[in-house]
Amino acid sequence: MKHIVVFSKGIEEDQAPIVRELIEKCQSVGIRVSFMKEVYDSVRRWMDLPASMTGIGASDLTGLKDIDFLFSLGGDGTLLEASMLTNDIPIVGINMGRLGFLSSIEKKYVSQTIDRLNSGDYTLEYRSLLHFQSNEGQFESYPYALNDMTIIKRDHSSMIVIHATLNGEFLNSYWADGIIVSTPTGSTGYNLSCGGPILLPTAEDFIITPIAPHNLSVRPIVVPDIAQLEFTIEGRAENFLCTLDSRYEVISPDCKITIRKAPHTIPLVRLPKITFTKTIRDKLQWGRDLRNYKPR
Repeated sequence: MKHIVVFSKGIEEDQAPIVRELIEKCQSVGIRVSFMKEVYDSVRRWMDLPASMTGIGASDLTGLKDIDFLFSLGGDGTLLEASMLTNDIPIVGINMGRLGFLSSIEKKYVSQTIDRLNSGDYTLEYRSLLHFQSNEGQFESYPYALNDMTIIKRDHSSMIVIHATLNGEFLNSYWADGIIVSTPTGSTGYNLSCGGPILLPTAEDFIITPIAPHNLSVRPIVVPDIAQLEFTIEGRAENFLCTLDSRYEVISPDCKITIRKAPHTIPLVRLPKITFTKTIRDKLQWGRDLRNYKPR
């Protein structure tokens, strides 16, 4: 390993020990460290950085061939944004947030992480993405989502009706506040909070989950990710909201949306013993008997 690049949505001064540990560890083993330009400018305000360290623009990232890993410092939202920067540089998610389903490596293990990456003691998980297309041209600059796509009503308007087809065959008309189409990666996000199932990251499926459906017999459904999904919307409002991960666009009742699997994947680094099943056991407290829990 010769070169890593650090990305974050915002590193504050109280996180200086983690940044300093990362830099010093890399220097001690001869690894070059660069920051994305916005992160570089932010860190320089409260930390002296080595003169050899530089800031890299998003457009430059794809042109550099010597980058081994992209470090995402933050929570799952930070890693989602990092995934938009590249589709071939493995992403290392250092959890500085709360849940950390995607950013599964705790910040206290920064030095150990460098050692494992340097020795090749890791695996790559290739995560699938959604590809979004509409007749109104939303999200044209980056029409992909690592987590999910949602169609939702705006504000406190009445529920909407979303007509869904699967490979050209009518599937259902969802009377609801909205709908989620989730990847396996996104199954532990909004999908999970709306009662959808958890999928293993390597599953080759999508999940369609209604948000607060009017008909309680309507349940989430898992479909193969080779399927093509199409959606149209009805409602009393003049427009609705559509999201791809953390981004959103306004759509009209005339919008026709097509969802299919993206032609590329995102490689995420997985360290030994930090498996997906262990992560969900720890984060969701599976198997823990709360009757024996004694607050301190």
